[in-house]
Amino acid sequence: MRYSGFSLLINALSRHRDWPRAWRDAEPSKHYDVVIVGGGGQGLATAYYLAKYQGVKNVAVLEKGWLGGGNTGRNTQVSRSNYFFPESGRFYEHSLKLFEGLSRELNFNVMFSQRGILAVCHSRHEMEICRRWANAIGMNGIDSRMLSREDIKKRIPEINLDCRFPIWGGFVQERGGISRHDAVAWGYARRASEAGVDIIQRCEVTGMETSDSRIKAVDTTRGSISADKFALCVAGHSSQLAAMAGLRLPIVSIPLQAMVTEPVRPIFHTVLMSALIHVYVSQSDRGEIVVGGGADAYPSYAQRGSLDIHRDTFSALLELLPIFSRLRMMRQWAGVCDMAPDVSPIVGKTPIENLYISTGWGTGGYKAIPAGGDTLAWTIAHDEPHELLRPFGLERFESGRLVDEGAAAGVAH
Repeated sequence: MRYSGFSLLINALSRHRDWPRAWRDAEPSKHYDVVIVGGGGQGLATAYYLAKYQGVKNVAVLEKGWLGGGNTGRNTQVSRSNYFFPESGRFYEHSLKLFEGLSRELNFNVMFSQRGILAVCHSRHEMEICRRWANAIGMNGIDSRMLSREDIKKRIPEINLDCRFPIWGGFVQERGGISRHDAVAWGYARRASEAGVDIIQRCEVTGMETSDSRIKAVDTTRGSISADKFALCVAGHSSQLAAMAGLRLPIVSIPLQAMVTEPVRPIFHTVLMSALIHVYVSQSDRGEIVVGGGADAYPSYAQRGSLDIHRDTFSALLELLPIFSRLRMMRQWAGVCDMAPDVSPIVGKTPIENLYISTGWGTGGYKAIPAGGDTLAWTIAHDEPHELLRPFGLERFESGRLVDEGAAAGVAH
């Protein structure tokens, strides 16, 4: 759908009273081929790829609140593929390539800005670790290169190289960047709806009807809905939903906090992270300075911030970028992250015959939205794991073939 500048102005002056709906506000049917629980990025992307590329159009997405109101709208919008292990690298590189063409794919500007992901090192030991990391990424066929102190200063003139923990150098993935998280959710929702998917908001799943290792239907606040297949894409609440089907998951849910300052003119043109002093920072398309740190040290389902995290995170930020010292914090939030023991996702089939799952993303769920939806849709349609998902199935916790990406977040998660 395209709008002229004049029509945009008219709709703005009328407070969008006549603005057409981007997707259908569907009423639930009694039965679907596939029911996806969770209307965030992963659920919406799975529905879109099912309908568009797998030919499965009788699909419903059930969301207990509003689209993108969970972790999709509570993150720092970063997309990258600089993971250590080949299994992770292949998966996240597929996702990054999909992000690179996502605005064209969805005919919706997701504002993907490939400004680079730059990690700084504060010691000779950390430089050696990052060199090993960058070399491994390069061997996986993914762009990465080391930077000197001078390279970093040239790229970020405002940085304080001689802070309390002096910077020795770093490494960068130039193709990494940020996008607009609500635009990603809205774009997938609109295209999925156009393909025939029923998107049903304010529809909470309250129970599941099971029989002979299968799920027959889900009980919701809008009635019982049956389906041939079900998928759980409910970051932060996967354990609770899976328990309704009698499935216990090896994950723990913890909050990850972030915050933004008041908006300023464009001044910061990369994504900077420091593992040692525990901070990462970028500037949004609205001009806000987006700041994040480490995950909380305790399990919780809270979606609010805390003063100690704000203090520690901003202290770390000002060590690196004292230029931001006079900015005021505008708002803060927390997303609830499902963490697997190896901090890698759990995606694909489950022991329950017609139940599929997408969980355990930790802090990587947003950057994995396109690939997560694409590969899970293929898995649901073919009832066997997509090639990129084979290392990330539940069965790895029986075999011990873990994909330990605990350090890949760049800060301790």
